[in-house]
Amino acid sequence: MSAPDIRTTRARLIATIGLCFLVALMEGLDLQAPGIAAQGMMSAFTIDKLHMGWVFSAGVLGMLPGAFIGGRLADRFGRKRVLMASVGLFGLFSLATALAWDYNSLIIARFLTGVGLGASLPNLIALTSEVAGPKIRGTAVSMMYCGVPLGAAGAALVGVNDFGVGWHLVFYIGGVIPLLIVPLLGFYLPESQAFAKAAGGDVKVSELLFKGGSAKPTLLLWISFFFTLMVTYILINWLPSLLIAQGFTKADASWVVLSMQIGAAVGTLFLGALMDRVPAWVMSLVIYIGILSALAGLYFSISVPAMLVAGFIAGIFTTGGQSVLYALAPLYYPAIGRATGVGSAVAIGRIGAMSGPLVVGKMLALGTGTAGIFLACAPGIVVAAAALCYLSAAKKIVKDQPTYGSEIKPAVLNGN
Repeated sequence: MSAPDIRTTRARLIATIGLCFLVALMEGLDLQAPGIAAQGMMSAFTIDKLHMGWVFSAGVLGMLPGAFIGGRLADRFGRKRVLMASVGLFGLFSLATALAWDYNSLIIARFLTGVGLGASLPNLIALTSEVAGPKIRGTAVSMMYCGVPLGAAGAALVGVNDFGVGWHLVFYIGGVIPLLIVPLLGFYLPESQAFAKAAGGDVKVSELLFKGGSAKPTLLLWISFFFTLMVTYILINWLPSLLIAQGFTKADASWVVLSMQIGAAVGTLFLGALMDRVPAWVMSLVIYIGILSALAGLYFSISVPAMLVAGFIAGIFTTGGQSVLYALAPLYYPAIGRATGVGSAVAIGRIGAMSGPLVVGKMLALGTGTAGIFLACAPGIVVAAAALCYLSAAKKIVKDQPTYGSEIKPAVLNGN
């Protein structure tokens, strides 16, 4: 690759990661927003914890069709176009959340926000992984995805001080800024070269996911995504309420959530860089042992400083581990169907993300304590760990166009 080509490719890499980071930042804020606003929303709409669980799950339920349809449309019409539409959609309905007039309108607004959020993520992953190439894919995706925990940390800061606006403020912010980002994407985001070269072709979803050796990695990815996102979203949605139930103040709970999201940003960057250097089975052990340790810490901590440390560790391994899965998924699908393959895994993960908060809401309504909630997470973590270990033996598809990443360093392929 000549020097001018390298400079052009580097510019595409920086523009893509930077703009996708901004979208991820707002996605993270909106994902954390219901957890931060939960107490105010329950008071405003006179609902109990069980009904609040449906508010949490409505957004995640919207992500399920959003992720799959967004990925499929992106493989047909382009990552950039679908990402712009997705960002506009979740910005618009985040504003609608703040303006909801009753419980039903709140549920509808959260569902449609989730559709936009779900459709954006496969495109963020596909754009970033394709511009980086297989050799720095983990690092590039983690740099983009660290916007999610940083955005969630921003939501936690809003929870600490809402400037008298109340629970609506976080949704106003989560609505206006994405709408301002859309024109930036239109002017400055380059379309994926891998998509441009594959444009015009098509592949059946069943063949992409289950034939030609794809069935094994597809199913293992789905299992890992399901249980990892289930635990991650239990913490995102219910941790503030669980902490308040343990005797901590609302401000204490917001600081712990902030600590968790700072840990998530650190973990996303660290684990993403580590992924480019070690086999998948090593990553599995690191991530899921870390998650189990964090859950134990969250239960046994009785002081605010200890809880801040436990929250920080939880963020490192839950959201950080999630970013590793996002970076791994593109390795198993060709460019012609990559967004569809990634979108299917994200969609399955959203089922776990939706079911987790719902189950916890029901358990809390039945009087289950914090210990029962954390213990219920453990079996799923063990299953996810086993699936990711086994995934390291699956064949990867990594033959893409020359990229900036291909000029830098070798990757760890095939799990060894």
